[in-house]
Amino acid sequence: MSESPIIVVKIGGSTLGSHDTTLEDLVALQREGWRPAVVHGGGATISEWLDSRDAPTRFVRGLRATDAESLRVVVAVLAGLINKELVAAISALGGRAIGLSGADGGLIRVRQLDPELGYVGQIERVDGDMLMRLFEAGYLPVIAPLGILWENQRLQNQILNINADTVAGEVAFALAARWLVFLTDVAGVSGSDGSSVAHLSGQDAAALIDQGTVSGGMIPKVEACLRACEGATRTAIIDGRQPHALLAAVQQGRFLGTTIGPGEEGS
Repeated sequence: MSESPIIVVKIGGSTLGSHDTTLEDLVALQREGWRPAVVHGGGATISEWLDSRDAPTRFVRGLRATDAESLRVVVAVLAGLINKELVAAISALGGRAIGLSGADGGLIRVRQLDPELGYVGQIERVDGDMLMRLFEAGYLPVIAPLGILWENQRLQNQILNINADTVAGEVAFALAARWLVFLTDVAGVSGSDGSSVAHLSGQDAAALIDQGTVSGGMIPKVEACLRACEGATRTAIIDGRQPHALLAAVQQGRFLGTTIGPGEEGS
């Protein structure tokens, strides 16, 4: 494998149904010598937990505003429930996975993004060397999108919530990954006519955001792809509901969605 064997995959609860093949695909790729890293979300489960506690959910410009009480739920769901369920599922399929959040080992250092959002971070640095050591030890890192506050040139005793799509882009950039793949519940990025676009240059993708054609939750995904492309990573946003969509993309260069960046070539 002459090029980098690293693949960063972003998965969300909406694409992990009872018949989903994503985790099987990840284990298959690990066995073939690829080095997959997973970044996961958990927004729907967080909202359910907050609702059960009669805690309001508020979004500002598409980002979850996180107060002190909400942060406790966010950390419990992301770093606890979802992360460990994914690790257990991958392990049961024969993979070697290790779960961690961006707070572990100072993996993701952040500053506060906006006081209006509360405990929400903007990434300052991802420790790619730490992840490389996990790869070298034979592990598949499963990363929860949390960070630790970096202030006055030192780590602080404060965890912050981070957008998972943004984390995936920064992890891919830090690792100089070969691929960044978003598995979603839609058939890629829609163009101005509403149909899915097979490939977008970085310039065209940015223009779709500016025009408002790309909106809502698709914006951070496209922006993360553009960030990863700065490090020559190939990127794709594909339909994770399709069986073995990840294997089709990586092994066959067959993308059930949209590739973004300078080229459309396969693996």
